[in-house]
Amino acid sequence: MLRRALLQGYRLAVLAAIAWTVHHHHLRLRVEGQVPVTLQEVQHVLPAAHALQPDPGERQGLFIHDAAGQQIGYAVRTSPVGESAIGYRGWTDSLVVLDPGMRILSVKMRNSQDTKEHVEDIRTDRKYLKTWNGKSAEQVASVTPEEAGIEGVSGASMTSLAIAEAVMKRMQTLDASGKLNPSPVRFRADDIGLAAVILAALVLAFRGTHGRPWIRQGFQVLVIAYVGWYAAAPLAQSLFVGWTQSSIPWRSAPGFVLLAAAALAVPWTTGKPLYCQHICPHGAAQELLHRWTPKRWRITVPKDLAAGLRWAPGLLLGTILLISILGLPIDLAHLEPFDAYSLRAAGAATIGIAAVGLVAACFVPMAYCHYGCPTGALLAFVRSRGSADRFGFSDVSALLLFGLAQTLVWKYSVVYAWISAF
Repeated sequence: MLRRALLQGYRLAVLAAIAWTVHHHHLRLRVEGQVPVTLQEVQHVLPAAHALQPDPGERQGLFIHDAAGQQIGYAVRTSPVGESAIGYRGWTDSLVVLDPGMRILSVKMRNSQDTKEHVEDIRTDRKYLKTWNGKSAEQVASVTPEEAGIEGVSGASMTSLAIAEAVMKRMQTLDASGKLNPSPVRFRADDIGLAAVILAALVLAFRGTHGRPWIRQGFQVLVIAYVGWYAAAPLAQSLFVGWTQSSIPWRSAPGFVLLAAAALAVPWTTGKPLYCQHICPHGAAQELLHRWTPKRWRITVPKDLAAGLRWAPGLLLGTILLISILGLPIDLAHLEPFDAYSLRAAGAATIGIAAVGLVAACFVPMAYCHYGCPTGALLAFVRSRGSADRFGFSDVSALLLFGLAQTLVWKYSVVYAWISAF
């Protein structure tokens, strides 16, 4: 019993660690961009600065902490918010350091698309970048540079006024974010419908159909029609990665979140593959097709070929991890068939994968589930297998994926620069 609990705890911990790595990396990219703010930059203003912590809230800045862990300031970049403020020929990204009360301590240029001569004129001006020192974010946000009487640097007026506009725009986002109220949880008809589907699936998973296959087949038709076509709510890697990178939409889509929670929690605690066996529209379609096609069509996949094909879902998970961390321009929805059930959102690649999977199911039972589904592999990884469960290959593979995620984050700048060179 203890061994089983430890093994399940390990699986959940590895999954959570990978998710945290992706989330923290994406948060840092969102806050700091491709050129992260360094501690040395901040220490020029606050020498006691010891650590920078990305703010996961609406302000999208950096908490500045001293060695004791106390917040001593807050830092933001004017990009990307201020990139609409164009100087002579491009935008300028500036670092704004504020005190805990949101009063500006310093404005420094970090990167600029403008001409080097204009940028250098502003850097060497002793007064211009001190214009905002001592002013609150609210004060700067409430007036335009012209209304504030800000004059451009001689010889670089367009660049300097663009910097002022970018600072104003960025302070407006800080001022507005402090006034945002959390939106209420919204239960819609779709959420209630998904909750009903989950409840019915739980009954089927634990009670069965007791020799009445028409109940299961009828429920599968319902799942395809409602979860697939109407609600467009199949679980997919594009969904999990999006939630991991940003946040879980439990306020705006509680039914969807409940579905994902049940898909993970039920197999983890009970060993019942709730989602894959009962709620997945593509799984239901495969099973119905296999049931309705002639038995003479069925073939047996050679053992060696089957063993090789079973590597595909795990390799796809590794590929998805690479794409999500490196931000490669590949739509994750195109790697799975689930968007094909929402005809308005389906792309050619998605429809193609869905069609191949359904045709294959006519000959090999649940072919896509066994040999192609990364989402199914993820849910199978957390599934408890009772007293016979052992630490196995999938557990080692998960640890390797965590190591891959950590390495990609650690060497992100090097890998990103290498990829960008192509």
